[in-house]
Amino acid sequence: MSDTPVEEMNFETAMAELEKVLGQLENGNVALDESIALYERGAKLKARCETKLKEAEEKVAAITLDGDGNPNGLKPVEGL
Repeated sequence: MSDTPVEEMNFETAMAELEKVLGQLENGNVALDESIALYERGAKLKARCETKLKEAEEKVAAITLDGDGNPNGLKPVEGL
C-alpha cells in the first residue's frame, strides 16, 4: 500500500491502488489484521474514485452545445 493520503490522490492513482488492494484480498495470503487494514484502505479508495468520477461527470455535463450539436462553451456548475 502507498503511504500517500487517499484525499490527495487523483482518480488514476486511487484506481490503480484499489486494484492492487483487491488483488491482495482476493489472493487470500494475508493475515487477518492486514486484511482488515486492506479492506479499510480499499473502502477509502473506492469513495475517492467515486468522488473524482462525480466531479468529472459534472464538468462534462456543463459543456453547452450550439444548434448543430457542437461544443460552444461551458455553463457554470453549481458547487464547483
